[in-house]
Amino acid sequence: MIVGLGNPGSEYAETRHNAGFWLIDEIARAHGASLQADSKYHGDTARILIGSHEVRLLKPMTFMNRSGQSVAKLANFYKIPLESILVAHDEMDFAPGIMRLKIGGGHGGHNGLRDIIAQMGNQKDFLRLRMGIGHPGHASQVTGYVLGKPQTDDRIAIELGIKEVLAVLPLLLAGELQQAMNQLHTKLKG
Repeated sequence: MIVGLGNPGSEYAETRHNAGFWLIDEIARAHGASLQADSKYHGDTARILIGSHEVRLLKPMTFMNRSGQSVAKLANFYKIPLESILVAHDEMDFAPGIMRLKIGGGHGGHNGLRDIIAQMGNQKDFLRLRMGIGHPGHASQVTGYVLGKPQTDDRIAIELGIKEVLAVLPLLLAGELQQAMNQLHTKLKG
């Protein structure tokens, strides 16, 4: 299961905080799928095949701070174990376009991760994709920054990073996490 975090609504669609949604949209597009609204899971979902692996895609439509409600519903219904969940989210600690995989850890102040951890019974050991969006430079500017649109160069860098993530998905699904990390983390940004 691959979850992309973001906020619903056209006013948020192009904001940095929706980088996770951008990834899910690109994965669906690359596999000829379209996401469908499913109120049972409080989100937009699709089922795709990547190689021989069935993958559920999810964009929670609960707003970022309640993402866990959607993730837990889908994971519980399909009995998807925690270690088979990848959560993609925006990350201010990295420059735009830098993508990093990580297993477990805290929420790092990200409200979407905070709610997922809470809704999954305080279990943290799911895989995360930290999608670099850059940092505004001062804590007082964070909210406006994440809820703002990236500059063209930053958006292009994020889109290139998303393409690199798509290239390593087959490795991830084959259980080759270390190889996927090596490939993704050593990619030079141009």
